[in-house]
Amino acid sequence: MGVAEATQPPQTGKEGGGNGLLWVLLAVAVMLAFVRPRAPMDLLKLVDWPTIGALAGLLAITQGVERSGMLQSTAEHLLERTTNLRSLALLLVATSALLSALVTNDVSLFLLVPLTRVLATQAHLPLARLVVLEALAVNAGSALTPIGNPQNLYLWHRSGESFIGFMGMMAPTVGIMLFWLFAAVWLLMPPTPIELKHADETRPMQPRLLWLSAALFVAFVVALDRHWLLAGLGLVFGVYLLTYRGVLRGIDWSLLAIIGLMFVDLRQLAELPAIASLLGRWPIEEGWRAYLAAVLTSQVISNVPAAIVLDGPVRDLPALAAGVSVGGFGCVLGSLANLIALRLAKLPHGLRDFHRISIPFLLVCAASALLLRLG
Repeated sequence: MGVAEATQPPQTGKEGGGNGLLWVLLAVAVMLAFVRPRAPMDLLKLVDWPTIGALAGLLAITQGVERSGMLQSTAEHLLERTTNLRSLALLLVATSALLSALVTNDVSLFLLVPLTRVLATQAHLPLARLVVLEALAVNAGSALTPIGNPQNLYLWHRSGESFIGFMGMMAPTVGIMLFWLFAAVWLLMPPTPIELKHADETRPMQPRLLWLSAALFVAFVVALDRHWLLAGLGLVFGVYLLTYRGVLRGIDWSLLAIIGLMFVDLRQLAELPAIASLLGRWPIEEGWRAYLAAVLTSQVISNVPAAIVLDGPVRDLPALAAGVSVGGFGCVLGSLANLIALRLAKLPHGLRDFHRISIPFLLVCAASALLLRLG
């Protein structure tokens, strides 16, 4: 007897204003096609397909976990044990920061943002503020370890530092970011009692789907670690196709399109002769100039491409690593994690809500870390 499909209606992923960003990125791609024409196959080579594939598998597994009813049950238990809004926010933000240092920033968001969205269906919570703070938390926490995010992994291999040595290099900057992160939680989240909503009909738990998704998550992570991406994707999509097809219908395919276009646009922008010439003229080899160049470049082309582009002109690797870490704040394009958080949360005014918190946070963190470097 076949497994019955989950009854939860698929999410279209159109909430959150993210599709407006999709059209902007598409327009930039068209403009660049006129400025610097390239063959279609060359454009496809600009996309980091392992990243797209990893996100596709994680999106599918996240849908499976959501439809199993486990998040609803976890949210109920969490609300029963949390006294007020501030304590809940501190718990979610601290968990986000810790997990991102251990299992990367995007995986942390795939685990916590859906849970936060379900919490907001059961209680009157400021979902936008919680999700933005979680995005800031994973950017800050992931900066500590060499495996926390892609730019750290790249710079770690370039540095020749040991794992612990790299953490020691990043610890002062991460300490500043975490200090301001928890200060932001304290200021933005008052210690008011959490007001529960009227309970809707409880979605029944589907233990079989939950355990299936958990097994697929473990298998997929192992496949990624062994560089068996296609095999891992084939397993995840094949199992869901045969058992719970509604899971695949709920995937936010437009998020994958947005990230693919980000690679195409940002890598072409980084290759423009004008940008290369500008970087060559700037005195950004070391010190505070290198740090500020990394922060500002991340705002334009995202922090992972910024780390790669500036690795040549900048000779001060600690300044570069600190700059691209802080540069993940501010503009939504500063870090891929920002986009993932907003799309998973499905916020109606996601970009506006994000920038109202993230830009002031960038200014404060950037200035504080700069004073640290000058001192």
